[in-house]
Amino acid sequence: MNPLGSGIVREETALVKRNTAGWLGHNAAVAQKLQEPARRYDQTPAIPTVIHPRDQPRTNPYDDHGVNIMRFTKMQGAGNDYVYVNAFEEALPEDDLPKLARQISDRHFGVGGDGLILIRPSRIADARMQMFNADGSESEMCGNGIRCVAKYVHDHGLCTKKTLRIETGAGILSLELEVADGLVRRVRVDMGEPVLEPARIPVEFPRPFDENRIIDFPIDEYIPLGEPARWMEDCGFDGRMTCVSMGNPHMIIYCRYVNSVPLELLGPFFERQPVFPNRINVHFVEVNSSAELTMRTWERGTGITLACGTGACAACAAGVLTGRTERNVLIHLPGGDLQLEWSKTDNHVFMTGPAEEVFSGEWNAV
Repeated sequence: MNPLGSGIVREETALVKRNTAGWLGHNAAVAQKLQEPARRYDQTPAIPTVIHPRDQPRTNPYDDHGVNIMRFTKMQGAGNDYVYVNAFEEALPEDDLPKLARQISDRHFGVGGDGLILIRPSRIADARMQMFNADGSESEMCGNGIRCVAKYVHDHGLCTKKTLRIETGAGILSLELEVADGLVRRVRVDMGEPVLEPARIPVEFPRPFDENRIIDFPIDEYIPLGEPARWMEDCGFDGRMTCVSMGNPHMIIYCRYVNSVPLELLGPFFERQPVFPNRINVHFVEVNSSAELTMRTWERGTGITLACGTGACAACAAGVLTGRTERNVLIHLPGGDLQLEWSKTDNHVFMTGPAEEVFSGEWNAV
């Protein structure tokens, strides 16, 4: 058995057809069914009938060999893909969730994803979201992930309200659902106020720091960049950073050509700098206009991802704070687009984007 576990596909074995009518006699309907030719393995399988989870309650979470079977659903928002588990119904290895996150997120030996998100009951909201990165570390929030949580909660009948409240490690967030034909297509999330105080992001400089915000701050004053390098010229590296928390920490760096950034090298370099005690998400941003950005992301605990919702919110706030953009901005990410608004009325950032269910399966929770 694969030590990391695997999904199980069960194929019913064809029954031997010996005098079937004689065996069953009175049950002609069953006899006829058993006498049908067994399906050949080289034939195109029929599309399976999808049974909604609420119409098929779990009565036994174990297979015939006593192995705990955990059902999961793969979902993605702007290409930011996670494995989701309905903890309202599924039994979880509560003593070692980081291990489960590492195993199930592995793109070669697991289901594959940017991490694991558990959808749990909540005493103070419609549901609670618990998020783990692909390396097993737990994070406070995921902007793309919470849109998918809202879609799952609605589409799977856990709560069918058009406005949901989801509890996260960063607090309770309100989400407005765009529903078509009974399914959630897009979600608008009130992501709350951006946090700018260094101690709350957190950012800890080794020497006294008099400013109460880190906006267009010279990177090399506290992070050694060394001599000018070719990559700096190739991408039009700005050399300054803006730091924002949207419930989790973000570092925004501007450049002229975002696709020329060696993100696989710079991402882990910046993520683990000592000035970021909780590590940090790293974003390189290209300004297309005052209302349009292009962004690439290195997420702490995961690596390069196709999108980061909280990072897009941080980029929206950073653009306004540095005078580069308006309060309404469209952000292009490798996995899709997100619409952001930093409201003057209540200082909250609002994010709107897609949420999609990819597939569902079963995992051997050994």
